[in-house]
Amino acid sequence: MFEVTDLMLVAVVVAVGVLWWRAPSVYALALRAARQHCRKLELAFLDDSVALSRLWLKRDAGGHLRLWRSYQFEFTATGGERYRGHVRTLGYSVEGIDMPPYRVEPEPPPTLH
Repeated sequence: MFEVTDLMLVAVVVAVGVLWWRAPSVYALALRAARQHCRKLELAFLDDSVALSRLWLKRDAGGHLRLWRSYQFEFTATGGERYRGHVRTLGYSVEGIDMPPYRVEPEPPPTLH
């Protein structure tokens, strides 16, 4: 018969399988959030991708244990420098977007005729 350790091992394998299966939808959520945020700030979103940089368990506002993920992405304001931003997700929602200070090109002075 099955022992408790066998059942626990099966439960862990199933949980990892479900997380693996749902990972692309969270990745797409983070990618869309980073792209929209850069567009809103009139920045160039580079490489059209995000990369998972951290993974953790965290409780949401309701006290439920959720998977917390941090994805990094790169952007530029001037075309010369690359900056790294982060999108944080908790479960299947965006928790926040962090971006470091970045340099912007000054607008050219108006020409007088």
